[in-house]
Amino acid sequence: MTLVPIIKRDFIEKLASQGKRADNRKFDQYRPITIETNVINKAEGSALVKIGNTQVMVGIKMDVGEPYSDSPDSGVMTTAAELIPLASPDFEAGPPQADAIELARVVDRGVRESEVIELDKLCIEPGEKVWIVFIDIHILDYDGNLFDTASLAALAALSTTIVPAARHELGENYPLPLKEPPISCTSIKIGDYVMVDPSLDEEQIADIRLTVATDKNGDIRAMQKGLKGSLAKEEIQKVIKTSLDNGQEIRKQLYKNLGK
Repeated sequence: MTLVPIIKRDFIEKLASQGKRADNRKFDQYRPITIETNVINKAEGSALVKIGNTQVMVGIKMDVGEPYSDSPDSGVMTTAAELIPLASPDFEAGPPQADAIELARVVDRGVRESEVIELDKLCIEPGEKVWIVFIDIHILDYDGNLFDTASLAALAALSTTIVPAARHELGENYPLPLKEPPISCTSIKIGDYVMVDPSLDEEQIADIRLTVATDKNGDIRAMQKGLKGSLAKEEIQKVIKTSLDNGQEIRKQLYKNLGK
């Protein structure tokens, strides 16, 4: 660890020992969240989400293609993430880096495992033609906690998506069939302190990261651990409770923005 991260860690840990964070948040408190939908005219669905200074835009495109051989009666979903160099000096142009692949995988798992998209309703001809849903994630500004920002943006974009049936001469357009969305909440541990929605400074010195996606019933739909540290049983239980509590509030905000 270089000198700057050591100084940063000492500062953040000293604040944490006093029950504080650099931006005056509580350990279980999110930064302000804003959600905008229908921000890309040519997409089937889109959203721009900000958590603090982190900004993520997601566009949804749909096309007709072949189903997977092991699920001939179901539509297909694919997720990709692009870490735009302008969003952070750490992002590089070129093929997807490991961070982009991990981000896409976490968002994909949260949507797929909770079966948010009713893929069985996206079959056109069994074994021949189905709808393919492309989720494209674009990072515009990186100031920590990409997982939650990207996941929320994907859910908001999917919730506004219209299946372009008329364009393919398959009848009238209709809303993408969806179930209740899971909400992802990410916590980190620095030293002896666990905190939710890490800022970039906190994220850079974290020992462990744990993302928990929960549904409206309080059930866990996906979990993703990152970094090399570990959490005690009591800390994991605390992270899950914090994820449930914040997840309920974020879900209310999502529904409000969608007019539900």
